[in-house]
Amino acid sequence: MTLAELIKRMGFMEKLLGGRVSRSTSDYVEIDMDDLEGGATDAVMLVHIAEINGKEHVIDIKDAVYDGDIVVADVTRHTTQDRTMEHIVDELRQVAKEVDGDIVQKGEDQLIITPTGVHISREKLGSL
Repeated sequence: MTLAELIKRMGFMEKLLGGRVSRSTSDYVEIDMDDLEGGATDAVMLVHIAEINGKEHVIDIKDAVYDGDIVVADVTRHTTQDRTMEHIVDELRQVAKEVDGDIVQKGEDQLIITPTGVHISREKLGSL
């Protein structure tokens, strides 16, 4: 089974880009890399899943981006009109700018922050 087939089977993209789903560690399934063609290699970049409940969670996100990792942050506890959220987004926007990365808000419930050299396309695949 290829990685693409496995991801499709798990509905990963639907959960990441689709409608609202509850997010917890039980949503993630450990995949044995021996089952995938090509085997595992040492990763130079990680994708972190984070939940922002307050300003105290921003430090870990900033550290991850400075370390060269991507962060997908759940912000469902805040609204886009929330002053705290405005400060958090401003802080994360500054981090993305400092490292020449990128930041986007996907819907009202997710932020994606990337490190140096990783930019996010604003066009959906398949809509060309």
